[in-house]
Amino acid sequence: MGSTFAKVKLLRHTPDPEELVAMSARLCYSAASIEEIAEGVSRENQAGFIKKIMSMGHLTVLEHVSFTFGIEGVSRSMLAQITRHRIASFSVQSQRYVGETTSQNRGDTFGFIVPEKVKQLGEEAVEEFCSQMSQIQRWYDGWVESFGGRRSGYEDARFVLPNAAETKIIVTMNARELIHFFKLRCCNRAQWEIRAVANEMLRQVKKVAPTIFKEAGPGCVSGPCPEGQFSCGKAEEVRNYYLNDAEEI
Repeated sequence: MGSTFAKVKLLRHTPDPEELVAMSARLCYSAASIEEIAEGVSRENQAGFIKKIMSMGHLTVLEHVSFTFGIEGVSRSMLAQITRHRIASFSVQSQRYVGETTSQNRGDTFGFIVPEKVKQLGEEAVEEFCSQMSQIQRWYDGWVESFGGRRSGYEDARFVLPNAAETKIIVTMNARELIHFFKLRCCNRAQWEIRAVANEMLRQVKKVAPTIFKEAGPGCVSGPCPEGQFSCGKAEEVRNYYLNDAEEI
C-alpha cells in the first residue's frame, strides 16, 4: 500500500549552533583572540547579537553550523525537487542495488506515495491508483527476471518504476541554506509533499536553534511575497502563523 506521510528526523547537528554563530560573528568585529572571544560568548546570552547580525544581512556566519536529517516515506518526485538545492549533501537509497521485487517487498507492491489529488477524488480513485502500482510491480518483476535476476536485473528494470516509488534520503544543509530552503519550500505554492517535509524540518531545527530560525519560513515571513501575480494572497495569515505559532509548525 502507499505511504501517507513522510518521516523526518533530525539526526545530527553542530553542537551549540547559536554559540558558534555568535563566536564567528564577533570574531569579525573584535581584536580579541579567538580564545577570549569563545570565553566571552559562552558566558552571555547571544540571542540579541544574532538577531542584529542577521538583520544586517551578515549570513555567512550561519554556514559554520549544519543539520543532518533522515527522511523516508517520500517519492522519487520529491527527491527530484529537494536535490535541486545544490548547497547540500545527499545520500539516497539506490534502485540499482536495492531491488523492488515482490519477494523483497513487505507488502504486495513496492513502496509508493499516493498523490494528494488522488486521495481527494475518493476511495475508488485511490484503489485505481494502487491497482496501477500493482501492474507496474508485475512489469518490474518481469524485467528483473528477463535481465538475469537479482542485482544484474535491477539496473535496467528500475526504468519502469514511477515517480511515485518511495525512497529514503539523508540530507545535510548548513543553516544559511536551510533558511533559503524554507523560503522556497514552506510556501503555499510549493508542492504539497516537499512543503510537508520542509515544515517538519523547520519545526525540529527551531527547537535546537530558535534565534537563528525565528523568522524562517516562506519568503513572505521576512519580507513581501516574492511570488508576484502568483501569490496565494494569504501573506499576512502565513506570516502570523510562522512567527506566532512556532510550536505548531
